[in-house]
Amino acid sequence: MPKRFEKELSPHDLAALADDEIDTSDIPELNDDFWQKAVLVEPEGTEQITLRVKRSVLQAFRSTGKGYQTRMNAVLESYARSLKK
Repeated sequence: MPKRFEKELSPHDLAALADDEIDTSDIPELNDDFWQKAVLVEPEGTEQITLRVKRSVLQAFRSTGKGYQTRMNAVLESYARSLKK
């Protein structure tokens, strides 16, 4: 039987749990009706471009470590979505 935890588990602690120790009672079953209505959503691809940005902006993102280009894209994507509203 799954047990309740007093505090949120870290990703490391959660990964170490056996499946039967994880409480999934609040997750609905994925029945046939769910799968009949499911829609495949493909992730949008990226396109390589040349983009000029201010040196200070690039340095700020680079200072955040690996994955900085992904984070830059996320900021631009958020702005582009705000334009559609």
